[in-house]
Amino acid sequence: MTEHVRFGAVSFDCADPHPLADFWAAVVDGEVAFRSDTFDAVKAGSMWLTAVKVDNYQPPTWPGDDTPKQIHLDLAVSDLAAGEREVLALGATKATTQPAPETYLVFLDPAGHPFCLSTMIPE
Repeated sequence: MTEHVRFGAVSFDCADPHPLADFWAAVVDGEVAFRSDTFDAVKAGSMWLTAVKVDNYQPPTWPGDDTPKQIHLDLAVSDLAAGEREVLALGATKATTQPAPETYLVFLDPAGHPFCLSTMIPE
């Protein structure tokens, strides 16, 4: 267990975040708490679900694996540097591309799955 990292949100890649966020808000009896052109956040009790717009999004071909599932974890931190030190010490690798390093950092778990540490997830 780390001192600085807490569960933040489950994020779904998609072509359009609005209908996906509306769907999940209805399914889990939550509310769309934040909406932008590229990112929507649904608050459901103490849980957050997010819909993230991805260019050239292709839906998964489940149960086949031609296009794999697109989901990742967003983990909340109050201090990005402290969270980074902890996940690197546990075996994560920092991703080469960092779209918004002032608010979130992207890492890969030991199997290569991306996850983010973010200071933008409310308590």
